[in-house]
Amino acid sequence: MTHTYQLSGMTCGGCENKVKSSLLVLPDVTSVEVSKETNSATISMDKHIGLDTLQQALGGKDSKYQISAVKHNEMLEQTKSWVETYKPILLIFSYVIAISLVVSWQGNGLDFMVFMRVFMSGFFLTFSFFKMLNLKAFAESYAMYDIVAKKFNAWGYIYAFIELGLGISFALNLSPFIVNWVTLIVMTVSILGVLESVLNKKKIQCACLGAVFNLPMSTVTIVEDALMIAMSAIMLVLM
Repeated sequence: MTHTYQLSGMTCGGCENKVKSSLLVLPDVTSVEVSKETNSATISMDKHIGLDTLQQALGGKDSKYQISAVKHNEMLEQTKSWVETYKPILLIFSYVIAISLVVSWQGNGLDFMVFMRVFMSGFFLTFSFFKMLNLKAFAESYAMYDIVAKKFNAWGYIYAFIELGLGISFALNLSPFIVNWVTLIVMTVSILGVLESVLNKKKIQCACLGAVFNLPMSTVTIVEDALMIAMSAIMLVLM
């Protein structure tokens, strides 16, 4: 992505070179073009970088070089960046929700139990599919944060097949009491490692979609696991 900013304080070619080199050292910045004539900077980056970070690279708030948004809305760009990052998960959830609504709509209303069962089936089948594409890479990535996989390397491989089994079981409505208890226990254990990583702000890849997509570990991952825990708990209560 490429953004153009207003940049004041440049008075000569040396200023241009200094600003350019200062911005280029930032992670994810791929190229920088500056102009003292137009008081602008055009920055290309792999992912969105906030104005505060850019200003800090130029020497902070007291620097003679001051950068500000000019051709884009900062909040809008952050939203666009978030959507682009998590696009695979958002699409998967949209498809699974749509299918679940169609299947669970009966007569005059929605059968919530059927909706949750179909949703969980779609969730586990889809996520296990992406893990199976490169099972070894998933297991290695999962072992970086999961509390069980850290101590037992084979757990990553087993976990992928557990997800597959849960997906099939929910689809066929097999032993719902046992299946929901397994889901509740497995996902509760899984979320512990995710919480630890997010709270400690560890910058690691989330293995929820295997090694196919480079998704960062974040609160989105917590929401995924928490949703499965909540649904399995609700189904157990309503049985």
